[in-house]
Amino acid sequence: MTDHEPDAKEAGAVTFVNTFTVHAEPEVFEKEFARTSAFMARQPGLIRHTLARHAERPGQYVNVAEWRDVASFRAAVSHADFQPHAGALRALAESRPELYLARLRRDGDPAPGGPAAGAPAAGAEDRI
Repeated sequence: MTDHEPDAKEAGAVTFVNTFTVHAEPEVFEKEFARTSAFMARQPGLIRHTLARHAERPGQYVNVAEWRDVASFRAAVSHADFQPHAGALRALAESRPELYLARLRRDGDPAPGGPAAGAPAAGAEDRI
């Protein structure tokens, strides 16, 4: 693994982290979030996102989304069709949205039975 400067593709990448405190039934929130997820998946610049529920506090969730750049993220959340999704989620939960710039990215070691211990997997490297 090696450290390197971000290339043009990585340089603008941002991570959106939104923490939710849900005051509705978790299943209702998850269903509504799935609708929002489907909308976001159609927006240019979304790389991936994960909605996770806290292991010990079922009313706590976090959404972590990777975007190609700030402009793509801003365009998605400014889209007129996003507003009904945002309103539906606000009716079910309080949220704390924050946007971060990537500083370091590292892939984990491969699963047992993969390449020899200590050898990086194909394409694995630190990314700064």
